[in-house]
Amino acid sequence: MACMRPERRVAVLLAVATLAVYAQVAGHGFLSYDDPDYVSGNPYVRAGLTRAGLSWALTTGHAGNWHPLTWLSHMLDCELFGLRPGAHHLTNVLLHTANTLLLFVLLRGMSGALWPSAAVASFFALHPLHVESVAWVAERKDVLSTLFWMLTLLAYWRYTRQPSLRRYLPVLVLLALGLMAKPMLVTLPLVMLLLDVWPLGRLPLAAPEGRDTPRVERSARRQDVRPGGDPRARKARGSEALPRG
Repeated sequence: MACMRPERRVAVLLAVATLAVYAQVAGHGFLSYDDPDYVSGNPYVRAGLTRAGLSWALTTGHAGNWHPLTWLSHMLDCELFGLRPGAHHLTNVLLHTANTLLLFVLLRGMSGALWPSAAVASFFALHPLHVESVAWVAERKDVLSTLFWMLTLLAYWRYTRQPSLRRYLPVLVLLALGLMAKPMLVTLPLVMLLLDVWPLGRLPLAAPEGRDTPRVERSARRQDVRPGGDPRARKARGSEALPRG
């Protein structure tokens, strides 16, 4: 590990820390709240990936959410692992780990700052606020939509570096997939607008006077207000110095 680049060392440490904290959920079972609706008591999901299940996922909402991609992810887990709850929990953990690494890559790329990016990513990975989303099978929609949130922002960052239709299409596709995981991603375009202001600098705001005004411009303004700095004042003084009569 000593021969790795700093970015790779940070990525490995972030992944290990996240997996170490959440590995215990592999021994947890399903909850009696929402898990029956999403997995354990849902006949379409329990059957795995089927044509009937796909049709149902595309036409069925739950608690006001239309999220067919979330349904399909649960069906895939049942197809691969059956109803073993530990495997379903670990899928959430792996998604959260991937989200942490993507956040680090995004922040590192946009800001160029290694250690601040690592600190923010570690805070995201280990903050107790995420326990519900990671350790609860029914909250798959949170970690899955976050995955597409991060991928969309990465694609958008790539697009801003060299704008083209070919680079913009992945942004639209990933955003659409994210909306199919959880409609909350409807707010993501506003986040892109904020990123355009900082750190991407595509929409620079007017700088407050005296703070970020360019040094040369401030110097020129100071010269204008000094005695003799105004050309009209210099002309007046010059005319007064001419001999009279």
